[in-house]
Amino acid sequence: METRTELKKNTKMEAQKKIKGSEAVVRALLAEGVETIFGYPGGAAMPLYDTLFDYEDKIKHVLVRHEQAASHAAQAYSQVTDKVGVCISTSGPGATNLITGIANANIDSVPMVVITCQVISPLLGTDAFQETDMVGLSMPITKWNYQVTKPEEIAEALAKAFYIAVSGRPGVVLIDITKDALLAETEEFEYLRSPRIRSYNPYPEIIESQINEAAELINQAKKPLLLVGHGILIARAEKELAEFAEKANIPVASTLLGLSAFPSGHELFAGMLGMHGNYAPNKLTNQADVIIAVGMRFDDRVTGRLSDYAKQAKIIHIEIDPAEINKNVTVDLAINADVKAVLNLLVPKIEKQTHPEWHKQFKDLYDQEYETVIQHDCWPKSDKIKMGEVVHLISEKTKGDAIIVTDVGQHQMVAARYYKYSNPNSLITSGGLGTMGFGLPAAMGAAMAVPGKQVVLFVGDGGLQMTIQEFGTIMQENIPVKIVVLNNSFLGMVRQWQDMFFEKRYAETNMVNPDFVKVAEGYRIKGRLVDSRVDLSAALDEMLASKEAYLLEVSVEKETNVFPMIAPGASVDEIRIA
Repeated sequence: METRTELKKNTKMEAQKKIKGSEAVVRALLAEGVETIFGYPGGAAMPLYDTLFDYEDKIKHVLVRHEQAASHAAQAYSQVTDKVGVCISTSGPGATNLITGIANANIDSVPMVVITCQVISPLLGTDAFQETDMVGLSMPITKWNYQVTKPEEIAEALAKAFYIAVSGRPGVVLIDITKDALLAETEEFEYLRSPRIRSYNPYPEIIESQINEAAELINQAKKPLLLVGHGILIARAEKELAEFAEKANIPVASTLLGLSAFPSGHELFAGMLGMHGNYAPNKLTNQADVIIAVGMRFDDRVTGRLSDYAKQAKIIHIEIDPAEINKNVTVDLAINADVKAVLNLLVPKIEKQTHPEWHKQFKDLYDQEYETVIQHDCWPKSDKIKMGEVVHLISEKTKGDAIIVTDVGQHQMVAARYYKYSNPNSLITSGGLGTMGFGLPAAMGAAMAVPGKQVVLFVGDGGLQMTIQEFGTIMQENIPVKIVVLNNSFLGMVRQWQDMFFEKRYAETNMVNPDFVKVAEGYRIKGRLVDSRVDLSAALDEMLASKEAYLLEVSVEKETNVFPMIAPGASVDEIRIA
């Protein structure tokens, strides 16, 4: 029989095994290797922040100035590392401020775990102060979500969250945790990474007969075309893609999010697909006899008018998400599997080819684009600086080795076209959602993920002002991001559409802007304005040499349009070169 002293000792030991739900959250994050989280505190989140205070040496919390910035920063952090981006917020407005970033990351297939803290469970459904149904709100824009009301559920919920976020086609998972679950104690903390989830099979089995059929189509093709998307980067299949393309000698065209999956300087790289992509790959899509679409989803900006899209071609679609197969474009052969695994099986089965006449068609069309567009964008003779020459110069000065982040608009398309990407995952941009305001917080996240790497943001005067408060985060965290503001005093892309399709009726697109250099100086960020070409190169050198954050405002040509362009409702081969 135990003595009273021994009984007290054992009781104390049992009590030490108990932990609060908030600590269970932090332990789960540590078990997943999380080192950095982005967030903003508030009432329902206070128990979690109180626990994070004790783990400052193990998990770095980045205090953003607005919750939307937390989600964009977490997305970029995820994209340039092998780690899942994590952001947290309090309930109500704090959580709803994350919605745009959640939707942005999910449509672009970026793994992210979002933790929202909720009012106490007895108040759920009562319209309590700062209560919002985050499970209901986020359901259409997440890969999975779940509400935790008991501390015993935390470990399993977060283990599932991280596994679901990264497996198969990645996406965003949201875990909503009530405040009482964070405060209550639990004895049942056991964390098992990568749990098996019944009925969830993220990696479909490859069917060998489909590989053989694909190889036969490719070997017989006279005019093959490779369309590559973000799925190559997600699967880390850049090496396999290069081996495949080089052996079969196939032109490679990329979606916006697929850029950097295949080196821009490679002789087989045909350029970017889509509305403002390169002339040749768009024009020749409707002449190819076999199209191999790898890790892309046939977005409307890529296909143009669907009724005329590649009707002459046999289309092979290699895609891990079955929901994307035959959704927009009906294909001849669908391979629902991991693209890296498929390419590894395909390479030994394809024959070496040359296709000289087909490649000449690409070169001839590229030459037309160069004469009509590229040389005027990158080496202009006009008085005003053009966006293209700024991007081209930075590409030359960084040797294509920087991580480029963009906001959304004309500058985004110019950065996609004229920076020569030499490394995988070196373009971070908002694709499917087209989120203005994405750029600045995303650049913060990328720079914090890879310290020592040059991170350059291209942003317009409109997009910058949507999240300009994040200058405060850059100041507090000493984030050495380089901010290039391409200022045309317009909402440039909207103005272009008004110019081309609305008889130049510039309704609410003219911008009266602040002095961005002075605003940056208020946050102790160095800056400079350039409005003359003679000063541009030296200013870029000064910016790139800075060890700290730097804002370079470049006054660019005010009314200029981005070409080539596929007009809304047009076919891809109706692309306009001017």
